[in-house]
Amino acid sequence: MSLLGAAIAAGLAAVGGSIAVALIVKATLEGVTRQPELRGTLQTLMFIGVPLAEAVPIIAIVISFLLLFQQ
Repeated sequence: MSLLGAAIAAGLAAVGGSIAVALIVKATLEGVTRQPELRGTLQTLMFIGVPLAEAVPIIAIVISFLLLFQQ
């Protein structure tokens, strides 16, 4: 049962992370198309936001593996 729980947690973390990154990139592209002169600023903010959005799923996967191999 713990194997199933770890698999579900890892899968949901991967899906959540990919959705978060997609939304960040989408918002950045929309901002650049509306105001091209802010491309550098928006790109910098995107490069900060994407790793932050990816940190939570990575932590969730690590926790699921820790719970899986703790037994």
